[in-house]
Amino acid sequence: MKTGLYQGTALKQEMKINPRLYQAMDLLYMPLLDLQQHLKQELLNNPFLEMMEGEVEEQQEVEKDKEKDDEDEIDWEEILLNGFEAGGRREEYEDREYYEPVSVAERDLGDHLHDQLTLLRLSPRELLLGEEIIGNITDEGYMACPLDEVTTSLNDFLKESGADWADSREELRPYAQEEAESMLRVIQGFDPPGIGARDLRECILLQLRDSAVQEIVRRNGGGEPEEEEVRAQLGANLAFRIVEGYFDQLINHRWSEISKELSITPRDVQDAADEVAKLDPKPGLKYSSGGDNYIVPDLIVEKIDGEYLVFLNDTSLPRLKLSRTYRDIAKDKKKFVGENKEFISNKLNSANWMIQAIEQRRQTMLKVMNFIVDRQRDFFERGVQYLKPLTLREVAEVIDMHESTVSRVTNEKFVQTPRGVFPLKFFFSSGLSTTSGEDVSARGIKAQIEKLVGDEDPGHPLTDQAIVNILKEEGIQIARRTVAKYRDQLGILSARMRKRV
Repeated sequence: MKTGLYQGTALKQEMKINPRLYQAMDLLYMPLLDLQQHLKQELLNNPFLEMMEGEVEEQQEVEKDKEKDDEDEIDWEEILLNGFEAGGRREEYEDREYYEPVSVAERDLGDHLHDQLTLLRLSPRELLLGEEIIGNITDEGYMACPLDEVTTSLNDFLKESGADWADSREELRPYAQEEAESMLRVIQGFDPPGIGARDLRECILLQLRDSAVQEIVRRNGGGEPEEEEVRAQLGANLAFRIVEGYFDQLINHRWSEISKELSITPRDVQDAADEVAKLDPKPGLKYSSGGDNYIVPDLIVEKIDGEYLVFLNDTSLPRLKLSRTYRDIAKDKKKFVGENKEFISNKLNSANWMIQAIEQRRQTMLKVMNFIVDRQRDFFERGVQYLKPLTLREVAEVIDMHESTVSRVTNEKFVQTPRGVFPLKFFFSSGLSTTSGEDVSARGIKAQIEKLVGDEDPGHPLTDQAIVNILKEEGIQIARRTVAKYRDQLGILSARMRKRV
């Protein structure tokens, strides 16, 4: 076989995606708020695009007023040919610097803890240590690393800053582990209760301690209680004793083991566990700086005269049209040569394409949602248990589009229905067979499992096999391991863990 480089010609077929097709796919992918911002930016960049105003009559009146006002009329041809220079009225039409609005910073957990730290009478040395510890507390309220690492890191920072360990001044000597432990205890007394814990057990103990302190304060009518009084109150608190000494048995619901160790009834243990369950396992999240995520539905489904109708919720979108002034000027091609001609041609084609792409997006979304409504009518009438299995491929075949197109249309889109606001992906799920030959949605099966568990006898909770048997009686064929998987996805504990005494 002879090796080497050769030159030759060949014919082959291949599909290439042009930039406009990429942009069209991006428009399909965009949620409503993102599309709104995108269109506003297009209005700024393309002079051939303008927003539709209200009524046609109002537009005609505006045009008549412009025709009468000859002195202030602008020579649009001159603007186009001379790089958008508007003569003596330049200050009204020249580009102005645009500043994107920036959201106001919100106070977070660190700010809340720092405010409490500064209210204490601390030396600069203690204040630095406190700030270092607060800086290592996560948004959930836990220490992000062991306390000894915090101390080591702070000492390394001071040494790099030029601190002399041989110096006799107290503020320049390295931090000891005992100092860090003492400062952490101070911070653990801050609001919210449970902050600064190193694990879930310590977090719960801190909250129970805070409850005991508050109880003593209410009983004494105010004043800071003594440590001996707090310890006595905690010693009488069964929940505190169980968390402190039997935490592993507690989280595994081993009521009998704990009751034997403490010589109490399993019911007493369960009541204490119920008290613990009311506490916050992530106390820092109430001061989280995470912004609210607002959902604006892209589509609306309403029941009118017994029929479900689909509407686009796009009234907030800019309605685009071609600028009549620029379009009329572009018709006279003799005046435009070279760069001007290329600029006019590109902008005009881009404007036409954008208007068509937006309309195509609207029609595609309506087609997809109309099919979903027809397929899932039982869901809208009777609830989630009657949701039917549906795949992207099925929708794509019916509306004669590619599966990837349907995926883009349904991604991050929401619909407002008589049963609530749902993501479009909610209506797509796998299915299970029934004895009648019909299919039922996996999401509907989960809803049935959730209802069965919610209605069960707490003293005799349903096992996975019992749920399988109940569903089989309703004609649903499902394996026990599938029930266990769905139960885990729903966050439902096993029958042993759900049992009440």
